Amino acid sequence: MSVETTAPAVAGAVDKEVRRLDRVIIRFAGDSGDGMQLTGDRFTSETASFGNDLSTLPNFPAEIRAPAGTLPGVSSFQLHFADHDILTPGDAPNVLVAMNPAALKANVGDLPRGAEIIVNTDEFTKRAMQKVGYAASPLEDGSLDGFHVHPVPLTTLTVEALKEFDLTRKEAERSKNMFALGLLSWMYHRPTEGTETFLRSKFAKKPDIAAANIAAFRAGWNFGETTEDFAVSYEVAPAATAFPPGVYRNISGNLALSYGLVAASRQADLPLFLGSYPITPASDILHELSKHKNFGVRTFQAEDEIAGIGAALGAAFGGSLAVTTTSGPGVALKSETIGLAVSLELPLLVVDIQRGGPSTGLPTKTEQADLLQAMYGRNGEAPVPVVAPRTPADCFDAALEAARIALAYRTPVFLLSDGYLANGSEPWRVPEIDELPDLTVRFAQGPNHTTEDGTEVFWPYKRDPHTLARPWAIPGTPGLEHRIGGIEKQDGTGNISYDPANHDFMVRTRQAKIDGIDVPDLQVDDPDGARTLVLGWGSTYGPITAAVRRIRAQGGHIAQAHLRHLNPFPPNLGEVLTRYERVVIPEMNLGQLATLIRAEYLIDALSYTQVNGMPFKAEQLATALEEAIDGH
Repeated sequence: MSVETTAPAVAGAVDKEVRRLDRVIIRFAGDSGDGMQLTGDRFTSETASFGNDLSTLPNFPAEIRAPAGTLPGVSSFQLHFADHDILTPGDAPNVLVAMNPAALKANVGDLPRGAEIIVNTDEFTKRAMQKVGYAASPLEDGSLDGFHVHPVPLTTLTVEALKEFDLTRKEAERSKNMFALGLLSWMYHRPTEGTETFLRSKFAKKPDIAAANIAAFRAGWNFGETTEDFAVSYEVAPAATAFPPGVYRNISGNLALSYGLVAASRQADLPLFLGSYPITPASDILHELSKHKNFGVRTFQAEDEIAGIGAALGAAFGGSLAVTTTSGPGVALKSETIGLAVSLELPLLVVDIQRGGPSTGLPTKTEQADLLQAMYGRNGEAPVPVVAPRTPADCFDAALEAARIALAYRTPVFLLSDGYLANGSEPWRVPEIDELPDLTVRFAQGPNHTTEDGTEVFWPYKRDPHTLARPWAIPGTPGLEHRIGGIEKQDGTGNISYDPANHDFMVRTRQAKIDGIDVPDLQVDDPDGARTLVLGWGSTYGPITAAVRRIRAQGGHIAQAHLRHLNPFPPNLGEVLTRYERVVIPEMNLGQLATLIRAEYLIDALSYTQVNGMPFKAEQLATALEEAIDGH
């Protein structure tokens, strides 16, 4: 992190030094009821409007209602923002805002020496410290001597700032997160108008609460301006060169995915139907799509996972762009109906926002361990294409690509996002309409086959010679009546068939349809003719790319490639892999892609794995990749 110091420039009662930084990593941490996610969201929104590049990492407690002041109940929000192109939420925070002892203890181990810690001293009572194992106050025992500690009585200052309002002390204390947000907004010269507008809107029906929160926010800003404890403020210039021209907004992965689904339905001129059951971390997609009835979106919150996908498959039969959203446990319940969709050969998007497992596992933590489940987690030979986005903003494009494949090839498609992408955010350039793909679908209109006696009939399983897709016939179209169901179909006619030779033919044809899907060649970033390739998929893109940049900046040579299409693989993948002496595959599982690569291409890929519920750190990956380059 480079620093440039200027002469004191802040107007007001106290002239203070302003330092210019190229990037900052801030983490807000407190109880799940302290509003840390809201605080982080607001700071992120103002940072996005200022023009910085950014990446975020919300981290939620896994317990629904952990006891207050305990380590399992700590909620945090990390934001990395910069004046240049960045790829990850950052490895280690430069600033920690700790609202209580639990927040400090849970996060202090991630801080580098010299980091700044802003502590709410009001919460450091003897009982609160004992609850998390502090025998003595860490603010007094010297354990924080390696950091710049700012003790701030946030609760007391907030209550004092709101004494003119008709609020109980408990009600006033709830605004302490806004006081902290105001202080940080002063420290890093963030705009304030957007947050005040947001608070007026959020509490429009409770204007007194809105006014109190705005007052707390302004009090925090003024505290930073006037107190002697904060002698320095910081500027991080907009990332003017990081973005191509266009209109940008900050967007999370789930929101981008939702917008991608709506855009796909418009480009296909089909109504969008979502059949879903709420599950972390996929529920936000259901919540978002329910807001867009004006775009022909219908959302159905079913009684369970099976009903959700059953309704979606019925909507696909009826001519809708059909979607079901879930996470790993829900995929297990939906597997029989996914197999039915394979047999019926109807377009269906199965959106899996992966989380830690097995079973209910770690509901609020991230993982990439559903890849083999998506590939093989059904009875019989039931091949399904698999598409994976790489960043939160890329979820928009991945949704469009998954819809293209589903509609063109009449098949269910897995879209594998994860908790890190779903909840994280970054700037997204809003595309122009003419940049979106044409997904127009032609439904069957009449007979498509002539029998030996010259009769024209409709064969529901007569295939397009290029895509092997069967015709999509809307129920109720005269003359296009046909059977559906899970029993094996006769080639062409779709009649029930138990003939062994026909079953063999249909199994191989369904596989050939998936194998023949048109996917682009894999692009390789290799400016120096490296001997080692790092191959990734999904959300590992950011940490891998950041690690590759570090290695190259230090003079190392390494190539990088990232897979969007995991079934089928890009046609040139085998040729790419054989170019390199070593192939390293980092994954947030125990090596599932590595297993597929070894089996398919007989490449002795090196698997580097992590399953701790958190994304890779760039420094950690850089070390592992350097060892691979050296042949260790």
